[in-house]
Parts: sequence; structure tokens; C-alpha cells
Amino acid sequence: MAELSGDAHRMSIPGLDAWLASAQGRYVLGWEQRELDAAVADVFGFNALQLGLPQCDFLRANRIPLRRKAGGTGPIDVACELTALPFASQSTDLIVLPHVLEFADDPHQILREVERVLIPEGQLIVVGFNPFSLWGLKRRRDAGFPWNGGYLPQVRVRDWLKLLGFEVDRGRHGCYAPPCEQPQRHWHWLENAGRRWWPFCGGIYILRAIKRTHAMRLIAPAWRRKPLRAKALRPIANKEGHGH
Repeated sequence: MAELSGDAHRMSIPGLDAWLASAQGRYVLGWEQRELDAAVADVFGFNALQLGLPQCDFLRANRIPLRRKAGGTGPIDVACELTALPFASQSTDLIVLPHVLEFADDPHQILREVERVLIPEGQLIVVGFNPFSLWGLKRRRDAGFPWNGGYLPQVRVRDWLKLLGFEVDRGRHGCYAPPCEQPQRHWHWLENAGRRWWPFCGGIYILRAIKRTHAMRLIAPAWRRKPLRAKALRPIANKEGHGH
């Protein structure tokens, strides 16, 4: 595990930094920061991890003493592959996964590693682009970030998490304005309308999941002896003959 300073790496995803500085990026990250600040504020423990999007501090509102950012590039604390996390099993209380699964070659393995390092009852928060939204309609493989991602439906991510033993909440959606140049200036009224009339069509979703560990139940072998069946009483024949 390599500990790196925040300036040791630069992001290698083409177009990411430019998009983060754009009106679209500020609009999306502003909503995500507010939601994640509220989501992580009451999570306690000793270790917290942010995997992905290290330019943003999505753990800033959390009070866990050791909060680190891990990944391959960017202003990270731990350099690693997300498919092989260099952390002990059941060692982490909280993991935030912002926009990682839709840009990963093996999202299943990342989730398996997340499940491995989380403690029982540890929390995972996943942030992703919603393919069933105006943002999803603009997706195109030959475009730059973020339109070249393999957006995953929320229901699919929920199914993957449930198979790994997580309990998943209903999630939250946001960013209902279309992905235009100035989404906040002209489409601000869509936020309230979207939350009321089409809540599952927001451009971004956030899922919270808790790692559940089912207690082991010991089944004792059937060693008890069956009760002996009481012998039926038989009348004793009168061996004494009667005189005539």
C-alpha cells in the first residue's frame, strides 16, 4: 500500500477536470455534496474510505477519525486498484463510491472488494448517473466525460448489492434539469417539479446500503434416544388349581 501526497498524481480521465469546472459539473457536484454531507454525518466508527472522484471531499461532514481517499490517480491518500483493495477484511466502517461503477471495467469485483473490507453493519453509499433520465439520453460512448460511461440502472445496482448480503434503501434522485450549458439558470423550477411528479427520473441517484451478516445457527444432531415404549401389562395366569 503506497501512501501518496495529494499532489503526487494528476487525474488521467480525459475531460474530467474540465467538466468538473463547468456549469454542469458544478450543478451535479453541488447537489451530490449536499446529499452526501447529510448521509455521512451520523455514521460513526474508526475508518472511512472514499473510492473515486478524489477532487471532491465527500467525507468532510463525517467525524470518523481516519478518513482516506483511495484509487489509481488523482489527489489520493492510498494508491491502489479498486478491484484489489489493500485493506484488511472487515476493517472499514464507511465507504463512499461516487461515479465509479459506471466507468469501471469490472464493477462486480469492486463491489465484492467493498463487501470484503466493510465491517458487519458497515455502510456503503453509491452515487451514479441514471440512464433513465435526460442525462442518460445524452450518453454516447465516443463522447468525453461523463457521457462515455456505462450508466447502470439503480435497480441493477440494488440487485448486485442484495446478492452480496447488503440491505439497500430506496435511494434518492436529483438533478432534474437537462444537461444544458446553464442548467441552474434556466431550469431551476424543474427540481421541485421533478421531485414531486417524476421522482425516479433525476439525472443522479444515491443509494445507501448496510452490510448485514446473518448469525450462524447451529443444528444439534438428533442424539436424543426415543422414549422406551411402556410394556403392556399381561395378566398372570393363576397357577393354583381349584380343588374339586
